[in-house]
Amino acid sequence: MMFPLARNTLRSLKIRSIQQIRARQSHRKHSPDFHDKYGNAVLASGTAFCVVAWIVTTTQIGIEWNLSPVGRVTPKEWNDK
Repeated sequence: MMFPLARNTLRSLKIRSIQQIRARQSHRKHSPDFHDKYGNAVLASGTAFCVVAWIVTTTQIGIEWNLSPVGRVTPKEWNDK
């Protein structure tokens, strides 16, 4: 059972499905904007920049990452006192 206010609000909203919006947009002609022209290039260059920045960070700035202690840590003798 829905509250009357919520029911009236949902009725008054003009909700169009994604398919309806796509159908309307496909009928109109539009000139290419910035995103159509340069969107993929901007995305690719940003991705390349981030990858290169992480590679430089992880390899060149001298951080000792110390990922695994295997082979570097030797156990101490146990004291039974």
